[in-house]
Amino acid sequence: MWAASCLASCCASCACEACKGVAGGISRRSARLAYCGLFALSLIVSWILRDFAGPLLAKIPWINTFTETPSMEWFATQAVLRVSLGNCLFFLAFALIMIGVKDQRDYRDSWHHGGWMAKLIIWCITVILMFFVPNGVANAYGAVSRFGSGLFLLVQVIILLDFTHNWNAAWVAKDEQFWYIALLVVSVVCYLVSFAFSGLLFHWFTPSGADCQLNTFFIVFTLILAVSFAIISLHPQVNGSLLPAAVLAVYSTYLCYSALSSEPRDYECNGLHKHIGAVSTGTLVLGMGTTLLSVVYSAVRAGSSTTFLSPPSSPREGSSRKPLLTKEDVEEGNELEDDDEPIRRGGKRSSEPRPVTYVYSFFHLIFALASMYSAMLLTGWGNANVEEKDIIDVGWPSVWVRMCTQWITAALYVWSLVAPNIFPDRDFS
Repeated sequence: MWAASCLASCCASCACEACKGVAGGISRRSARLAYCGLFALSLIVSWILRDFAGPLLAKIPWINTFTETPSMEWFATQAVLRVSLGNCLFFLAFALIMIGVKDQRDYRDSWHHGGWMAKLIIWCITVILMFFVPNGVANAYGAVSRFGSGLFLLVQVIILLDFTHNWNAAWVAKDEQFWYIALLVVSVVCYLVSFAFSGLLFHWFTPSGADCQLNTFFIVFTLILAVSFAIISLHPQVNGSLLPAAVLAVYSTYLCYSALSSEPRDYECNGLHKHIGAVSTGTLVLGMGTTLLSVVYSAVRAGSSTTFLSPPSSPREGSSRKPLLTKEDVEEGNELEDDDEPIRRGGKRSSEPRPVTYVYSFFHLIFALASMYSAMLLTGWGNANVEEKDIIDVGWPSVWVRMCTQWITAALYVWSLVAPNIFPDRDFS
């Protein structure tokens, strides 16, 4: 008995030291990815509780306050919403705390990059406490999450536009024939994939003998958007390129498929209704993967002073913006980014405080919005009346959310192309 107690104590001590070692090994450079890891942990916990925590929540008196016990799906939805609420509050608190951080001498900068053992404990306590709040609070959060998820989808669109424009600019900047050919090949392949996938959508979601005018409209309009992207981007008066148009065409087709596959299982135009479980799981995996990629990309790109996550630039000189940190500044400070030493300039030590390279508060806000979006994915946009737990993100709300996202994506992309011509006096750099 004594030996078992001693062994358990040793194991606990080793686990604690391991956690401290991992937490201590997170440097300034890897802090953003550490936040992504914490967010991924919340997704895993939500997914597990959604599938297995229903019977346990049904036994908790302050959650099961009904005279007639609801379905297990209702309790599964409550589990997801409460984990998401705790995760969202955690990141919202950091977003508020980090407002106004401008340089690394601010004591809050160390809060953002360090103290990971304490952060993990606070995160766990916050999530656990959410299982003690009244049902009304969780349900209200579910309603707010629909709006927050829409904002996150908008952020996803902005991230995608930023990615495609930077990808195109990086290859064009090489100014070599090989990279020009590569741009053309990738663009053509993307359009071929988009058109071929659209053909499959006609086969799957417009079965013969069924009145599927709505599905036909969605697919045809998606094709019109894909062709319009190419025409507008290649117009001589527009400073556009075919690669971003092709990538947006593929993404629009994916959104159309995601919307159509989310149609109710008893809808006659949903040709995949026989495989609804597999399709639903695939939609969930794609949705979660897209969410993680968006968050990771925003976290990594936040280190650049040219992205939408960058803090406000210094005062204008003429009509151009001056970046917060020049490329030379970033390269000179890379070796010192893991500690608090001053920046070296020209081989000399400088006591000048080093500005931050991205807005910490907005960085954490993205994670809070992503928490809301993941909760909506796992609960079918708050639908607790599904018959099976494997049916995820199915229903007309999901359909219209996807299609509205496609239309907003198209509008933003077209606006990014034509706005400089409509307002020539404005700086769109």
